[in-house]
Amino acid sequence: MENSALKKLSPLKPLTTDQKQLVANIIDFTISHLQTRHTPAIYTIYGDAGTGKSVVLSHLFQQIQAAARLDHSSPLYGSKNVFLVNHPEVLKVYKEIAGPFKELLKKDYYRPTSFINQIEKTGEQVDVAVIDEAHLLLSKADHYNNFYHDNQLIEIIKHAKVVIIVFDQYQVLRMKAFWTPERLQAIVNQYPHQSTYLTHQFRMTASDELLSWFNQFTAGEITPFPNNSRDHYDFRIYDNAELMRQAIFRRNQKVGLSRILSTSGYPSTLDGGKHYIVEGQFKMPWDQYNFTSTPWAEIPETIHEVGSIYTCQGFDLNYTGIIIGPIISQIPNTNQLQVNLDRVTDTEMFKRRDDLTNPVEIEQSKRQMIMNALNVILKRGVRGTYLYAHDPLLRTTLNQNYQTFLRRTR
Repeated sequence: MENSALKKLSPLKPLTTDQKQLVANIIDFTISHLQTRHTPAIYTIYGDAGTGKSVVLSHLFQQIQAAARLDHSSPLYGSKNVFLVNHPEVLKVYKEIAGPFKELLKKDYYRPTSFINQIEKTGEQVDVAVIDEAHLLLSKADHYNNFYHDNQLIEIIKHAKVVIIVFDQYQVLRMKAFWTPERLQAIVNQYPHQSTYLTHQFRMTASDELLSWFNQFTAGEITPFPNNSRDHYDFRIYDNAELMRQAIFRRNQKVGLSRILSTSGYPSTLDGGKHYIVEGQFKMPWDQYNFTSTPWAEIPETIHEVGSIYTCQGFDLNYTGIIIGPIISQIPNTNQLQVNLDRVTDTEMFKRRDDLTNPVEIEQSKRQMIMNALNVILKRGVRGTYLYAHDPLLRTTLNQNYQTFLRRTR
């Protein structure tokens, strides 16, 4: 199967004119602050899922390292630079990218905790730290993962002259990595900084109106499907999860990279055993821990597993069959969704933290994280997205809206 993640993030992937200009601007920012500043400087790229943040970072880091290692005339020559990402599946892709490029080495890429613990021992400082998926940085101590400080971003800034990050508030998924734009800016505003906002959707061939429907849905509102929901995009609603599975299997046989994904709400424990999602005749196990160097989404055999937010985040799939699990249901007699916190089965998602004490803020944050996770998996399918809802009322409403849409657009 073609490694689509490698292709997507490769520095060989062409950039748009705007993306090239952004890379050039960040390099100018970096050189300026390395030459004139004694305090760290931070550049932040904001953008929703699919807006090209990671490919910009990949090109940026390749150009920085080419200047650092190959271009004797560059102000960046001889600089020491690292690329950090707190997502093991995405880290595998970046390490694989390093192979064909003589200016990129696998040792340039780290999980943030590994980098922080290593550099603290040496007392060194890097010139540039590039951070992908900064919304996944730990914002509290996590002894299980050998992080003993209060905030990974703060620790990285201590050990770098320039820090370049991408951030998406709608991909915050765990309390131990709890971020808001305000919490990020409270750190960034202490230093010379600059930012840019990416808005153009590159991943999905879906219309802007359907993407807007996804956003409204994950904001808790069920609205009619736009008339162009299927223009250049295969969007479907299913009232039978097994039939959806069969359709995804057929897509996978034809074009590859098609998977079933699900929200939380079904039995799931990291104990090495298989835990199944059952919906009528549908029965499939959750994704297994991936010990290989190949990302879960790129392994052919994972067509027989249900992907979670932790294995699909950051990756493109051709077609996705998405199960909206028991954690999300429709409020009777309304077109509103509710989050059922008592049905959450992801025990890692809501670990308590001492700096969050307001019960209202805590509950709102939990509900937002659930909807964030749904938003992320809704935006994996490049060519098509199929939906099935566990909640009978929501399933009926979505199917009725879909049938109305089909009659309206014939």
